[in-house]
Amino acid sequence: MFTGLVEAVGQVLHREEFEKGIRFRLSASDLEGSLHEGDSISIDGVCHTVTGVDGPDFGFESVRTTLSRTTLGEFVPGREANLERAIRAGEPMGGHLVQGHVDGVGVMEEVEEAGETVFLRFRMPEEVARLTVLYGSIALDGISLTVNRIIQDVAEVAIIPYTWEHTNLGRLVKGSTVNLEADLVGKYVDQLMRPYLEGARSED
Repeated sequence: MFTGLVEAVGQVLHREEFEKGIRFRLSASDLEGSLHEGDSISIDGVCHTVTGVDGPDFGFESVRTTLSRTTLGEFVPGREANLERAIRAGEPMGGHLVQGHVDGVGVMEEVEEAGETVFLRFRMPEEVARLTVLYGSIALDGISLTVNRIIQDVAEVAIIPYTWEHTNLGRLVKGSTVNLEADLVGKYVDQLMRPYLEGARSED
């Protein structure tokens, strides 16, 4: 479980394809000494297991299913990624509950700078759009954000200077893809309500 508060920005050093997916190696000097083999870590909002650690570098493997549902297939040496270690019991929850299970890939529609604030507008796939509410939470590349505007399937979030400077959001341009995770509570409510909604439709 994560909070969506990015701890560090790592850099992809190596990728190697194998039968079941891709092996990656990243460098994260800010997390040196705090990562261990077997740890869970959020990489651009996708939960993975650390497979090895060598100083500031660590490895992980991404299987085909994960690659097909996220942006990790785009990772090449030099690419930056948002990193967050799994939260531990008793630590403060500064963001919102994030599982690291991506619900869909969004496409950036507009990046607008307005003074010190940057507004990001991105198109959501249907499975994310129906779970997203105004002023609710959404995780974008592993970052906990508040939705401040929705127009059909396009959501808008406002990025403060600190978040802009301490994440990899500076890479985003129109057409960029991002990993999206809808609010956890919304997903459970949707699942619980689905039988009743489907029953109502069948009676029409």
